[in-house]
Amino acid sequence: MLDFELSEEQRILRKQIRNFAEKEIGTVAAELDEKEEFSIELVRKMGEMGLFGMFVSEEYGGSNVGYVSYIIAVEEIARVDGSTAATIAAGNSLGIGPIYYFGNDAQKKRWLPKLCTGELLASFGLTEPNAGSDSQASKTTAVLDGAEWVINGSKIFITNSASDISGVCIVQAITGARPDGRKEVSCILVPNGTPGFKAVPMHKKLMWRSSNTGELYFEDCRVPKENLLGKRGDGFKQMMMTLDGGRLSIGAMGLGGAQGAFEAALKYSQERSQFGKPIGNFEANAFKLADAATALEAARLLMYKAAWLREQKKPFGHVAAMAKLYCSQIFKDIAYDAVQIHGGYGLMKEYAVERFFRDQRLLEIGEGTSEMQKIVIARGLGLDPIYK
Repeated sequence: MLDFELSEEQRILRKQIRNFAEKEIGTVAAELDEKEEFSIELVRKMGEMGLFGMFVSEEYGGSNVGYVSYIIAVEEIARVDGSTAATIAAGNSLGIGPIYYFGNDAQKKRWLPKLCTGELLASFGLTEPNAGSDSQASKTTAVLDGAEWVINGSKIFITNSASDISGVCIVQAITGARPDGRKEVSCILVPNGTPGFKAVPMHKKLMWRSSNTGELYFEDCRVPKENLLGKRGDGFKQMMMTLDGGRLSIGAMGLGGAQGAFEAALKYSQERSQFGKPIGNFEANAFKLADAATALEAARLLMYKAAWLREQKKPFGHVAAMAKLYCSQIFKDIAYDAVQIHGGYGLMKEYAVERFFRDQRLLEIGEGTSEMQKIVIARGLGLDPIYK
């Protein structure tokens, strides 16, 4: 039986988060964007609402409301502001997720309670200056020296990694060589503030200007060998599973952002008049809005299906890649048309569509580029596209 209805709890959750986003985030989003200011106050408030650890069991401080509810939360925050949605998405999928799914009990008890309340943020150190889609090109190393890992290398574009409340980074590093000669990849927990670990905030970004993004440097950084996340050599598998989950939240950001841009364009088209009638009544604009409404309906069904599959512990990576690809594409198209409908005003910072237009761009790059999503989808069809 097919059921397209949200539960009563999910409908209440959507309404609560929408009210919060409009009143608490929407009123300061433009100012934070202009100042490139990361708001710890908003993180605290979102923590109080239970927006961190939504798929984490109550034992470790989470609310355990499930992935569909989590996706709804990210969607509603992104409908108002991409930067704040990025904080929630990365904080959950890339920060909390790996510790919850791969960490031992001691690691979970140490980090998850504070991460689930928003007291601290965790980050996932994957991307390097010369290693993005090709993670095997990573140069960051971790050498076991007695009872400690000694880490050297650098990371870049790491969300939530360099703020005053950044507590720990899950660092992917080369820890040796596999029997087949390929690099052995492992993930290691490195607390912020550890000697030899430096996190530097990045500024002058086109998009997500009020989210926290960092460059990370490791110089003979030592952490206990017990900080290894899961088994040695499981880092690549952990990374792939983390990115599968991360695609859900990035897809939700695309869906929410597209919804926000659509609503702004629809409202403006009904208020702005030319030649004696609202511009929304002109076919050129009406058809843009009709196409947007149709795309949003299709994207939401695909996005929620991917989240439902994840919640039911069914294979979801293939559909998650589709959802991430499609939601980011429609956000681009809808944001473009929203600016067009606004005309010259769409190019001014006083109008939210200008920010939506900028924020969209990263969604086709982060958590795996659109090109990489197509490779994942093609492989799910039994194909093996060549990209090396």
